[in-house]
Amino acid sequence: MKRLFILFLFIITALSTFCSEVFAEDIFKITSANFDTSNSIIVISAQDNTETQIMQEVKPVTLENPKRVYFDIDSSVLTIPKQDWKFNSPGIKEVKISQFSTNPNVVRVVMYLDDDYNTANIKFLKIKNNIILKFKNCVCQNPYFQNTYRDEHESSGDFYEYMTIYTPVRKTITESGSIVEQLQQAFNTTLQQVTEPEVEKMELKLNTKYYIDKVTTKSNAILINGFGSLTVEKPMILSNPSRIVFDMSNTLVAQNLRNKEFKINETESVKIGQFSVNKARIVVTTPNVEKYIPVYSNDNQSLLIADMSRLEPKSLYSASANMVTYNLEQIDNQTDAMTLTFNQPVVHGFDKNNNAIDVYLYNVSRYNQETFKSTFENSLFSKAAVSLMSGNGLKLTIPVDASSMVNTYLGADGKALKITVKAPKKQVAPKIPVIKTPAGVKSVVIDAGHGGTDCGAIRNGINEKDITLDVSKRVESMLKKQGYHVTMTRTNDIFVSLEDRVNISESVAPDIFVSIHVNSSTKPEITGVETHYYHQESMSLAQTVHASIASFIKSNNRGLFKSKFYVINHTTSPAILIEIGFISNDNERAQLVSDKRKEDTAKAIVEGINNYFKQSK
Repeated sequence: MKRLFILFLFIITALSTFCSEVFAEDIFKITSANFDTSNSIIVISAQDNTETQIMQEVKPVTLENPKRVYFDIDSSVLTIPKQDWKFNSPGIKEVKISQFSTNPNVVRVVMYLDDDYNTANIKFLKIKNNIILKFKNCVCQNPYFQNTYRDEHESSGDFYEYMTIYTPVRKTITESGSIVEQLQQAFNTTLQQVTEPEVEKMELKLNTKYYIDKVTTKSNAILINGFGSLTVEKPMILSNPSRIVFDMSNTLVAQNLRNKEFKINETESVKIGQFSVNKARIVVTTPNVEKYIPVYSNDNQSLLIADMSRLEPKSLYSASANMVTYNLEQIDNQTDAMTLTFNQPVVHGFDKNNNAIDVYLYNVSRYNQETFKSTFENSLFSKAAVSLMSGNGLKLTIPVDASSMVNTYLGADGKALKITVKAPKKQVAPKIPVIKTPAGVKSVVIDAGHGGTDCGAIRNGINEKDITLDVSKRVESMLKKQGYHVTMTRTNDIFVSLEDRVNISESVAPDIFVSIHVNSSTKPEITGVETHYYHQESMSLAQTVHASIASFIKSNNRGLFKSKFYVINHTTSPAILIEIGFISNDNERAQLVSDKRKEDTAKAIVEGINNYFKQSK
């Protein structure tokens, strides 16, 4: 999503430049739109190219069905993502800010209201280059959270289509500058100190959310500069030599930085590399591995990996903040979310050990202890505590189970921090007697899709059920020859319900479950192979098997999908569903019924299964 925001921003910037040159109109660039939870106001700020004041007077228009108020900002270009804020209190339902037109340039602000809401409660103020909308008793639910930390090392959100975008280029920080100057440039929170980034048309084919273009080291830290939305995964600690590894998911490293080693001091160094096509790896060689933590800038554009015992917190910010609201969301019976909002953008660090997570709120000085405790008392955060740090800032400590899954998110304006904790599942004794597989032997369930009265997809008298059974039997034969224990949900043309397929698998308790299907579409031109999974623990199996199929089969690679098919949703083992081609395409249907395509497909699936177990060792 962040890539789309970046693409939108620079397309709009290009359009504004074009219109300025052609029509010579005074363009106002809308540079921010923030919701201040402490005062219930929205502040829309603009930067203009002239010495005139911002825009015209605000002229709101009221409409009915649904009830709403809107106003236009003429000669303006939105240089931030379009905004869509929802409110969870009576009165204001939603506020949208978007580029209404580009010729002429008009930004429109629309407020959706309850039918009985008195529009006189909305106050419009214009102060210099700011429009201020003041409400009464509204709490905003800003959906634009960016995932800053996650425990999981693989996620369904890691797959992106390649696209060409225009990218911003940061002004180079001089090497002679002090670490304090560099950190303030990367982490500053005062608007007046921010210089407009240079923009260069640079084509990149990215499949990531974040692009690293600069690395700077000093005696106690590594500063990562880039653009996009950065996410740090749970670090790994290695020995011989002692080092800590930070993986950044959905991240691309500039070619000139890859596999380059940077000196931190006489005993410590850092190396950065492209670990996989969409993951960066940062390895810090240090005897103090437990002291290095990630510290995030308030816009989530820069990352500091620092020795927290030698960190100067005041170098990270120029404006102090207060914690102003507290919110608990119980997502499901395992997962709770804590959302904290601040009256200024927050700079924070994060550390997790086996028993707790620590969030360092470096520029936050005040909070309400009574409200904090009462908000989270009946949740996974009931034992959370806030304490003062030495010098300045607050430290939030949340006890967690070692097996809990933790994520953190930063609001788009830097004023909201969300922490989610997913507790481990309680172990439940299986209801179905398990058939034990001999020790050391891998067990696989192969599920031939459809069968009997359920023909599956049909084209020109060819049934999906026949193709899936043929391929499944070939897979079974190849796996047995290699020593696997194989269970088939059906071995002939009979009907087996989805529930029975799951029950068969649960009675065996296999290492993996593989369901084989043939795809179809109302569009006969579509071809290709795709692989589906549902539970997170099945993603690695899907990724590995699909990579093998995509390399074996000469057809369109349609990728991975997270899908809630019954058989892969209800099995407790890692489970995938493979669509081996489209029966609705004439050419691919002819291939699917051929011995060569069936044999190649079976070999590809078996190779993928082998590769999966090799990686799992």
